[in-house]
Amino acid sequence: MCNNNNDLCKYVGKTVTIYTTSGGPSGGGFTGVLMCVNDCYARLVIRKGPAPCCAIGDGCHDERDMNECQDRCFGAVADIPLNRIACFVHNAI
Repeated sequence: MCNNNNDLCKYVGKTVTIYTTSGGPSGGGFTGVLMCVNDCYARLVIRKGPAPCCAIGDGCHDERDMNECQDRCFGAVADIPLNRIACFVHNAI
């Protein structure tokens, strides 16, 4: 649920970068699609998962195809506490 007083809500569904007050790799920022904002955190999809490896009706009986399917990345989401956001970057338009 998006709080109308929160400017981040305007950018739900857009690609943004959020820098945090933490150090290390997380201080370098997170870039992804802003999925939702609530009173506690902003959720970014930072790596999209792959499409299904077997279409309906395709048996995927080839063992090599099944192994390739299992080795694929499933994507990633970052939940960033609002009180840890140092900077929020978005397109001007």
